[in-house]
Amino acid sequence: MPHRIDALRYLFTLQWEQKPSKRIIDASWGDAHRMGIKPISFVRQVTAACLYPELLHSERLPVDVQMRAQRFLKQCDGGSVGAYTVPCGVAHVKRNVSDFILRRDGGIPSNPDNILICNGSQSALMVILKLLSYGKGLSQTGILAPLPNYSSFNLMLAMQGTVMVPYHLCEEEGRCLKVEEMRRVLHAARSHCSPRALYVTNPGNPTGHIQSRESIEDVIRFAAEEKLFLLADEVYQDIVHMEGCEFISYKKILFEMGPEYSDTVEMASFHSISKGFMGEFGLRGGYMELLNVNPAVMQLTHTLVSTMSCSSVMGQIALDILADPPQVGDPSYPTYSEEVLCRRNLLAWNIRLAQDVLGGLPGVICQPVMGGIYVYPRLHLPSRAVEQAKAAGMEADQFYCSRLLDEEDICVQPGCESGQQEGTHHLRCRLLPSPWTCPMKPAPTLQMKV
Repeated sequence: MPHRIDALRYLFTLQWEQKPSKRIIDASWGDAHRMGIKPISFVRQVTAACLYPELLHSERLPVDVQMRAQRFLKQCDGGSVGAYTVPCGVAHVKRNVSDFILRRDGGIPSNPDNILICNGSQSALMVILKLLSYGKGLSQTGILAPLPNYSSFNLMLAMQGTVMVPYHLCEEEGRCLKVEEMRRVLHAARSHCSPRALYVTNPGNPTGHIQSRESIEDVIRFAAEEKLFLLADEVYQDIVHMEGCEFISYKKILFEMGPEYSDTVEMASFHSISKGFMGEFGLRGGYMELLNVNPAVMQLTHTLVSTMSCSSVMGQIALDILADPPQVGDPSYPTYSEEVLCRRNLLAWNIRLAQDVLGGLPGVICQPVMGGIYVYPRLHLPSRAVEQAKAAGMEADQFYCSRLLDEEDICVQPGCESGQQEGTHHLRCRLLPSPWTCPMKPAPTLQMKV
């Protein structure tokens, strides 16, 4: 048992050194910078120059940093990031996001007018939920959403006056989406609400699954048949670990399926500077792209976003860099590419370590993690532990997590907070890179005895 605990400690801290007594090892949060990860240098250099323009005359900043900051400041009223921008985002940033989407999807057009910039993907999602929300009783809006999901999602739905219609991902088949399951819960939900939208996460949070092309096609057909507004949360699209796996956007598949779907299925897709390799949670920046939305509804969406005055200007700067990073030949490219590669390799290494360690523990099954920053292993707990949890008035995995915290100072999130099938128990653990090392070569397969 001590060897297993040492392995868990190493997994969650990525340090061999002895930890002081009662120092909590927090493996539940997904905030990269909170865990000590350094920000991408180019992002901070550009934001610093925008905040303090005197730096534009400093030789300490690369020329491309100075040019990027000058270009952004020209988009700001008064040449200052302290001024409001237009409510739905700086026009130059929206064009860069549009170009980013076009490149990502292999030339499929993207209209900047269909892109709205908000304070992160969740803020954008809440705007759409507000638009979809109406009715009471049988007419109240229902949103089909996957379980497991991130714990605050159900609260978001309740705040906007919508009802969650949960569908379970098929754990035994790598957390795949089953249209049969979606159709079953949809028909059952019509007895108490009116399902109007389908929410998907790809890559999954916290499951780390990535949908195949065939799976996405099935979901799109289902949304079209049932006339559901499709909400595609794709915030982990730039974090793919498993060899042979590929992120393909819902928009790309939608257009490749032809006008029958690309001209009719209403969809909003989301991305963010927080959840990807940047990890810029505090700067607050994200976007949504709307497709096939009625012009009157589009106008109303702009109005709702406008009530927030404008999104964080610092977040818009970081989003601009996400969409248009330094290129080969730019002075900042070597450092930028090295830092990004470092994060990708180390995160992939962490994932392999997690699956080796957790998968080797008795009573733990860990499905392959294809993308994202979490691992979501299943616990097979003895009946005695389940009975102890019931006696304490807790779910079994919640009881397990409380014991892990009390006895080993390791904080993880129980699966019951993310939603899971009855009779199953899970943990949600974050696997962010650690600042202690930065392997530049592809992560090796790790063999560890636990």
